[in-house]
Amino acid sequence: MNAFLMTVRRALQRARAPILWMGLTYLLGVVAGGVMVHNHSNFALSFRDNLVGRAQTSSVLVAANRGFPFRAACFDFAGNLGLGAVPSTIAGLSVVLPFPQAAFRGWVGGIVSVDGQHKSRLGNWREGSYYLGVLLLQLIPYSLAGGAGVRLGLGFLLPKGRWGYQAPGKWFWLPAEGVRDVARIYALVTPLFLVASLVEFLAR
Repeated sequence: MNAFLMTVRRALQRARAPILWMGLTYLLGVVAGGVMVHNHSNFALSFRDNLVGRAQTSSVLVAANRGFPFRAACFDFAGNLGLGAVPSTIAGLSVVLPFPQAAFRGWVGGIVSVDGQHKSRLGNWREGSYYLGVLLLQLIPYSLAGGAGVRLGLGFLLPKGRWGYQAPGKWFWLPAEGVRDVARIYALVTPLFLVASLVEFLAR
């Protein structure tokens, strides 16, 4: 177990810069969305209302509204991992594509900082703590997943110098060590998404 944790640590070290870039992009998106809705931007508030309205028919919220929070958490976890994180990692092979995705996802996280009456969720200590906690728990694994993909993309496109992998070998034209690093980072991404979903639907 200790040996495996060391390989995860080294994978994080190799990908630390892209992970930080992704995290900063998410943060900027959140701030932009939050500022817009708190300044009563009609566009942002309308987008927020339409988004939340459409979400009411999703399997996640249908399960939650019917009194099955654990089932809702499982659906949410599967969606975040399979429909959110994995595509972000794959898009990272292009190096640039995950960043607009991250900015938009962060912006969405920011615009839901107000409730259905367009009042700030941050004004109430309990609601604000819940909102910020869930947001942080989601954005950390998203940053890890996107950053892992960007690091792999850099290693593939720029195999020489700083971004090259020292270990030899290819896996479908990709650096084998980079692919293994993605798998190692997902050993953190997967449980973190599960924790985020459990907190979101079981901690209210």
